[in-house]
Order: sequence, then structure tokens, then C-alpha cells
Amino acid sequence: MFTISLCMIVRNEEQTLGRCLSTVHDLVDEIVVVDTGSTDRTKEIARSLGARLFDFLWIDDFAAARNFAFSQASKDYIFWLDADDVLEEADRDRFRALRSMEPFEYDYVSMPYHLVVDERGMPVKYLRRNRLVKRPRQFVWHGVVHEYLEVAGKAFHSDIAVTHRKEKPYTDRNLQIYLQRKERQEPFSPRDQYYFANELYDHGRWAEAAAQYQLFLDGGLGWVEDQIMACYKQADCFAHLKQSEKQIQALVRTLAFDAPRAEFCCKVGAFFLEKKDFPKAIYWFRQATLLERPQNMMGMTDEAAWSWLPHLQLCYCYDQIGEYGRAKIHHEMSKLHHPTHPSVLHNERYFASREEAQSSG
Repeated sequence: MFTISLCMIVRNEEQTLGRCLSTVHDLVDEIVVVDTGSTDRTKEIARSLGARLFDFLWIDDFAAARNFAFSQASKDYIFWLDADDVLEEADRDRFRALRSMEPFEYDYVSMPYHLVVDERGMPVKYLRRNRLVKRPRQFVWHGVVHEYLEVAGKAFHSDIAVTHRKEKPYTDRNLQIYLQRKERQEPFSPRDQYYFANELYDHGRWAEAAAQYQLFLDGGLGWVEDQIMACYKQADCFAHLKQSEKQIQALVRTLAFDAPRAEFCCKVGAFFLEKKDFPKAIYWFRQATLLERPQNMMGMTDEAAWSWLPHLQLCYCYDQIGEYGRAKIHHEMSKLHHPTHPSVLHNERYFASREEAQSSG
């Protein structure tokens, strides 16, 4: 069985670090925690759970901190987490099964990252990240903010999910790092351009974000998944700015990068729904229900678009044009996917009241 070092960078994570380590400490052979300046009980918690603790002077560079953490690892493979991540019990079992695989000759292992889960614990938005890497390969992190791990070689795409359970409120820390770099006229890589646009987007600076996404897209050098997401988010910016022609143009631009995905179809459907153009909205929401889900896709997946959302919207659209039978069919489909969603429950009451009125009439 191969050995594993868990490597983490932390700062003031007393609320979440213990929870994180409690879900993984017995699955790894070594815990390396690099602290970048905590003033709370983070270090004490790390030590209590057997971590090897190191200090690293924070220099506004996440990749530098992660590379330092990786340099302290001593086992066959390196596994990385953030303090607000956890492994659920089913994923702990999958992790144990992975460790028992023989022979294990992979250079890196990707795992689903559940960014948002619903009240049932089901993933709502997720992507894949390279989580477990062979230490002798000396893979390197890049990027001062929204850093990424550059890998190569033989891959294994596992079904072990890491679940994000954020407790801290979002801050403008990353935005300020980018703004300061811009003020210093530092060069931005395509990835920097994309994530700077995301920070502007997340802070509601719609016009600036749209322009930054345009700069990134026009460069044509970004990762294809980032380019697709940039189109989606730029379209959202134009929607906020009430520029509908630019909004649909941004959405259509995604077709230059890949075949239509359910997310695209739902967004175009919503565009026409907003205009109350129900026939066009129906067309696009129906397309979303017909697509085959890609396997092991590394980019962001919106689970709703691939399951209950298009059926929910089709239910509404058909109801609006008086095709109640079709509306009911799509209500039942959305209920099959997500029976406890508030909109599904609302529609259940609506159809029950309609049927009651018809029977009494």
C-alpha cells in the first residue's frame, strides 16, 4: 500500500480545521500544515491532531505557500485539502478502496469537488480537481491567486468526492490582490485575467467584469473550460447591465469551444423566457433534457441544468401557453429528480388544486 502526505495551508481556521482533519487523519500517513499567520487556535488544533506544523510568511502568493507545503511532504503521494473541505463517510470508504488498489502506478488522481450541496446533501455545483499526486514527480503550483497544480503523466479519475463546507464570509482579499497587481502594472497571465474578471463579477462590478472577460476571451489562450465559463459570466454581466443583445452574443460564443451543454441550453432558454417568448424557450429547455452528460469533465457542472431545472422550466412554459398535459408531464419529471425543491412543491400544490377544481366542476 502506498503512503500519503496530506498537505494544507491555513490561516485562522479554528472553526473548520478540526472538522476537516477529523474526516481524513486516519486515511493518511502524515499531515503537513503550513500556517501563514494565524492569530487564533489554528496551530493548537493542528498539533492536537498530529500535524507537522510549519510557518510561512504570507507574501500574497497562494502558489508559493502550497509549493512550500508540498516541499515538506515525505510520503509516496501528496493529497491536498483546504480547511473548509471534508470527506463524507461514503467518500472515506472510497478513499480506503483507492489505497488498496494494486498495482497503483498513476502520476495523479482527480476527484470531484462538490462546491455547493443542497439540503439533501446532493451536489449542486461541482468540478474536478487533481487532488492526489505522486511526490517524486515534483508537480508545481502556479498562480498567486486561484492557484492551480500543473500535472502530467498517467491519470486516474476517481469517484472520491471532496465536499466544500465554507463557514467564513467571502471577503475582497483576492480582488484587492489583483487590483494591487494591476496598479503595479504587473503582467497578467490568461488565467489571471479570467480570475480577476471573476472577482469583479463576484463583487457586482458588472461593466468592469464584462470588459475583463472580453480581454481574456479575445486573447484566445485560456483553458477551454475557463473560456466557456467566461462567456456564461459575461452574459450574466450584460443581463445586469440590461444589454440583451450582447447577452445572447456572449452565450452563443460558447459554441466556438464545445458542443452545446445543458447549462448553455438552460441559459438560452432563460433568455427567451425572460422575453416571454415561450416557443423558443421550450425549444432550448427541451434540448437540455436530450443531451448526454459528459464523463470526467474537469470544468464546472451545474447539476440542476442536467436534471430537474429544464423540466421545471418546461412545466412553467407549457402551462403559460395552455398545454397543461405537457406541463404536468414535466412537473412529474422535475419531481422525480428533486421532489423537495420549493418550486416543485409549489407546482405539486398547483396541479392538485387544478385537478380538484376539475373534479368538482
